[in-house]
Amino acid sequence: MTLEKLAALLESTGLPVTYLDWPEGAAPPLPFICYLVAYSNNFYADGELYLTVQRIHVELYTKVKDLDAESRVEDALRKIPWQKSETYLNTEKCYQILYEIEV
Repeated sequence: MTLEKLAALLESTGLPVTYLDWPEGAAPPLPFICYLVAYSNNFYADGELYLTVQRIHVELYTKVKDLDAESRVEDALRKIPWQKSETYLNTEKCYQILYEIEV
C-alpha cells in the first residue's frame, strides 16, 4: 500500500487528514487525523534488501473520548492489521489514539 492509498482510506472517514502535522495556526477543530512514517523494518535475504516495510503511525486527535471517530478510523483500516494505544496529552488538552500499521 502506498501513502497515497492510505491517505485516501483515511479521508474516507470524513475527518480532516494531513501528513505529519498542520501548518502553524491552520489546524482544524478536533477531531482530526495525522499520519506519518515512523520508521522502517526492512527484511534482508541473501545479503540484499528483499522487502521494505514501513511502520506508519495514524494518530486520531479528539477533545473527548470519541467512539464514533475511532469507529470511523477502524472501519477505514479494516483490511489492514493494526495495533491501538491511547493517551491523553495534557499540554494539548486532547486524546491521542494511535494506530500502528505496517505497509
